[in-house]
Amino acid sequence: MDADRAFGSVSVPIYATAIYRYKAFGKHRGFDYSRSENPTRQAAERAVADLEGGTRGVVFSSGMAAVSAVMTLFRSGDQILCSDDLYGGTYRLFERILKHCGLRFAYVDMGNPRTVAKRIGRRTRAVFIETPTNPLMKIADIRGVARIAREQGILSVVDNTFMSPLLQRPLALGADVVVHSATKFLGGHNDLIGGAVVTADPDLGERMHFAQKAIGAVLSPFDSWLLLRGIKTLAIRVARAQQTAEIVADFLATHPFVRKIFYPGLPRHHRREVHFSQADGPGAVISFELARQSAVPRFLDALQTVLLAESLGGVESLITHPSTMTHADIPPEEQAAVGLTPSLVRLSVGIESPDDLVADIAQALRKAGRFR
Repeated sequence: MDADRAFGSVSVPIYATAIYRYKAFGKHRGFDYSRSENPTRQAAERAVADLEGGTRGVVFSSGMAAVSAVMTLFRSGDQILCSDDLYGGTYRLFERILKHCGLRFAYVDMGNPRTVAKRIGRRTRAVFIETPTNPLMKIADIRGVARIAREQGILSVVDNTFMSPLLQRPLALGADVVVHSATKFLGGHNDLIGGAVVTADPDLGERMHFAQKAIGAVLSPFDSWLLLRGIKTLAIRVARAQQTAEIVADFLATHPFVRKIFYPGLPRHHRREVHFSQADGPGAVISFELARQSAVPRFLDALQTVLLAESLGGVESLITHPSTMTHADIPPEEQAAVGLTPSLVRLSVGIESPDDLVADIAQALRKAGRFR
């Protein structure tokens, strides 16, 4: 990366400026106003595009701003087919805002390309895929669905937040657009809110940049610098977290107070073979159901090393209760329809000692299971 042309700084400078002085009337130095372009943000965009193998990266003030920008590609009456176990914030945007603007959303199992093909209609303009899904870790067939989308002349969009480009690169599998909550693995330290869109086609990338400029939901210079800093350690963070997650998942899989566990690294995970045909590892997020719903609050309150908080992908291990936290905007009947139960918790494994994490979870499960 060409970090600093002026002085050779190894760390990209934080260009905390809103405006830039013109060289002469009608001539600027490549930048005029930081809503349009900023050198620090531009460096972050190049880094994200390189990671995903895309032609253009565009970063935003949040993951939801990134998803919103992608939705500007569509018009009233257009339909988007979505994964049927979708992050609650994305569902909220689609159903409570964009639906009222005329966009239509339908939900389908993205693990079966033939099912997806049958659901594509005259007004379908895109498929929106999460894989693994949040929080049930359902696996979509990126290659199969992207191929069908291309045959039908529609776009394929993949939310790659859970895997990160270190483990999964949807553009190389045929997808057109990748989105990220950069808050998660890309940033990795739970200290920035950001989003990213990476495209395979330069024209789509230019449209995303136009949406960024027009809407103004840009990533600040400081947060762009934090994102660049996080990307520098992405490989070692993800490798360590994934290694620890596999140890934690093995422990949970045999615990008598855990009723179900959802993790692609386990042998019986549904469509595990599809996942490993398109990803380089199982990731660091585990969802599991406790034996009793009533024990969930006691379990969560008993944890000490693992923090109860609404995020994932950071150096700290975090746990959340999706049905009342991250997915609370999804009606209970729709949660139940996809298999999201009040007994389910989602654990994002960080980089702490595996022994410390297993010990903490074990003592919390003992306390939760002690009372009926």
